[in-house]
Order: sequence, then structure tokens, then C-alpha cells
Amino acid sequence: MGGPAGRADAVLVCGGRWHDFDYARLRLLELLGEHPRVRTTVFQDYDCPAALDQADLLITYTCDVRPSPAEGAALARFVERGGRWLALHGTNAVIEPPAPGGPRVFSTPRLLGDVAAVLGSQFLAHPPIEPYEVRVTRPGHPLVAGIGPFTVTDELYVCELHGESEVLLHAEYTGPCRGFAEGDAAAVDNAPRPVLYLRPHGLGEVCYFTLGHCRGRYDMQDLGVADTGSVDTGPWGTPEFLTVLRRCVARTVGERGPAEASAYH
Repeated sequence: MGGPAGRADAVLVCGGRWHDFDYARLRLLELLGEHPRVRTTVFQDYDCPAALDQADLLITYTCDVRPSPAEGAALARFVERGGRWLALHGTNAVIEPPAPGGPRVFSTPRLLGDVAAVLGSQFLAHPPIEPYEVRVTRPGHPLVAGIGPFTVTDELYVCELHGESEVLLHAEYTGPCRGFAEGDAAAVDNAPRPVLYLRPHGLGEVCYFTLGHCRGRYDMQDLGVADTGSVDTGPWGTPEFLTVLRRCVARTVGERGPAEASAYH
């Protein structure tokens, strides 16, 4: 679309379950604030079709936020017409918590509809949060140029993949993902786990970055945990993560020339 005098209109959707969305929202707005031509409208879910129809870029940081069929159609339409979507962490996750009194097993029903095909993946499970190595798949790509293997403490996503994508970062994991209904079956193959990938759709592009976990003390109360007793900022203090995320934001904003180059340092 493009606003007057080159303004870029952004939609930020940040909300859901079991994460510190206040923290993530603040950090993402700070990164968007590095681009003076961006003006951002913030939502907690996908009930924003009118804003999407006018937007140039979309950034999502969600967990278990389920688009309705009409909202899913608006998301697909946004990318098809040339919109750029930076999807972070749990955007591809639909998670049903354990039933009261039953086994502590989370299920991941296929309720994203066509949005899973647009995103290129749907979350199935993750092993326990602990440090793991992220490897560079395409070292020559501008989003990861100059980045070597690095270690993060995050949720290592095991996903169901939809179609072909250009994987830029990946992790290796074969093992159990206990606590998820499909966890053990999903993680038996030896395929690399995409961590960052690009996916064209119509005239637009999806950039998916699975990293970004964060959780405050009071974000698990619906699971019966009144206070976790600790604050978990996951990879948000990891320099490589922040460098790549800043580059992803710049790409999604559509910076070119010197502005883009400076953002990639």
C-alpha cells in the first residue's frame, strides 16, 4: 500500500497464552521504532481485517491465537497482494491444554486452516526449554551473513511443514517431546528443524522465526501456577538472535540502500 511520503503502515499482533506478551510487544515496538517511516497499529488477535487491508507489513508474536475463517482469509489476502509478514515464535501454534483431572498432555489440533499453508508450518511440540545450538543453513543470505552457530535457551520447535521454504537457520533434534500428544512421533526423523525461513506467497512473503520465547512470573495462572517464581527472557539477551531479528524487521519494513545496510550491521 504505502502511506503518504513513503510511510509504511504496520500491524503488530501480539497476544495469546503462556508468554510475556507485554515484554515481547515492547521489544518489537522498539525495533519498529528504529524505522522512522513506520507507523504501527497494535492488536491482540486477528480481528483486524480493515487494518490489514491497508497495511504494508505485519508482525505477529502469538501463542494459541486462532484466526476465524474470515480472519484467515484476510491474512492470506494480505500476503497474496504483496504484504510482508514477519511471524515469530508461537504464531503457528494452536494448543489445547490438558483436560482437568486427565494426563498432563497438550494437543495441537489443526485449526489454523489455510493459514498454516501460508505460514508454511504448524507447531506440534517442543522438548524441555534448555540451551541448544542454532546452525546457519544459508551463510550467504543477508539475514544471516556473518552469523556463526550460536546457542540459545528457547523452545526448540518441532513442526509440521507445509510446502517448500528457504531455510536460513536450523537446529538438529531427534528425541522425545514429552507432554505433547504428537511429540514423540513428530521428533523421530532426522530432518533439520527450521528456525528461520522465507516463504513466498502470491506477491508477498512470509519470514518465520521460531525463536523468541519469554515468560513472566504470572503467565501460567490458567494452568494452575499462580507464580512461576522466575522471569524467563529466553533468547532476548542473545546477541545473534537480536541481530537476526533486527535484520528480519528491516526486511519486513522493506528498507533499501543505506538504511537497509545499516540495519544489517
